[in-house]
Amino acid sequence: MVNSLTIAGTDVLPGTQCQINIPVAKLYTDTELSIPVHVQRAVKKGPTVFVSAAVHGDELNGIEIIRRLIKANLKVIRGTLILVPMVNVYGVLNQSRYLPDRRDLNRCFPGSAKGSLAARLAQDFMENVVQYCDYGIDIHTGAIHRSNLPQIRADLSDEKTLELAQAFGVPVLLNSVLRDGSLREAATSRGTRILLYEAGEALRFDELSIQTGVKGVQKVLMGLGLLRKRSSRRKIEPYIANKSEWIRAAGSGFVHEFVKLGEQVEKGQILAEINSPLGDLIHKAVSTRSGIIIGKQNIPLVQEGDAMFHIAYFGKDEDDVAEHIEIMHDSIIL
Repeated sequence: MVNSLTIAGTDVLPGTQCQINIPVAKLYTDTELSIPVHVQRAVKKGPTVFVSAAVHGDELNGIEIIRRLIKANLKVIRGTLILVPMVNVYGVLNQSRYLPDRRDLNRCFPGSAKGSLAARLAQDFMENVVQYCDYGIDIHTGAIHRSNLPQIRADLSDEKTLELAQAFGVPVLLNSVLRDGSLREAATSRGTRILLYEAGEALRFDELSIQTGVKGVQKVLMGLGLLRKRSSRRKIEPYIANKSEWIRAAGSGFVHEFVKLGEQVEKGQILAEINSPLGDLIHKAVSTRSGIIIGKQNIPLVQEGDAMFHIAYFGKDEDDVAEHIEIMHDSIIL
């Protein structure tokens, strides 16, 4: 835990909590914009953890997850918790994944004080939040018209990161390489271990994804000692997928799908048919291996080459993964 914590010129003392606005570049209308931050510090020393959302401005589930965490008034017993509901405030304002300069913020970290708008915003976040943190949870959704099953993506070769990923309590853990320019890559290079929580669809609230995220974040914070541990009625056993792939459309047309998010599929199984407007069958999308559908396109229109179904491969554990996905649904949607 850092002894001295100063965010945007505001000193946050142990045993206090406050809300801070990190100033970012103005709009051309001379309107002030800022990144809102909620900080809670315990008197006792411990890890410093950030939870961030809306690095992509159209990914709204994370904003609601953090709003509920703030509203819950969590009792932080040691360490520091930094909650950031909106990193890309420009994107949220415009209901867009990107910044006004059309850059993807999650490809611009660690940023630069003299770079593009995206680079400057990235540096502001790194210097005011990430530099203080031992751990972080970055919340994302699928893209527009595309849903992701609740899942954790992380470098699972790191023992401590794996431990935190397992604590989150989702059935699917995806061993994911670091992408250049991503928040996860920049934070990791500074010694901050990061979990990436993916769930739901852009520009939509999904209650399963939100409730799973709220509970998962709290479980990680309990594991790190920031919150008091509570007994869990039903534990969800996570399974690691070291490989996944997208099944893409081999033709353009209207989609009639046969499988749902979270469903177990077999090699050679027909996932969807693509038809012409006149009813002619153009293509059958087929699973190349047995696995679990962890992401899918929702709109029933495809162009040739579009990603349709994201399938993760678990080997002999696939029956267990499917069962635990059902447990997750049952434990949340009651």
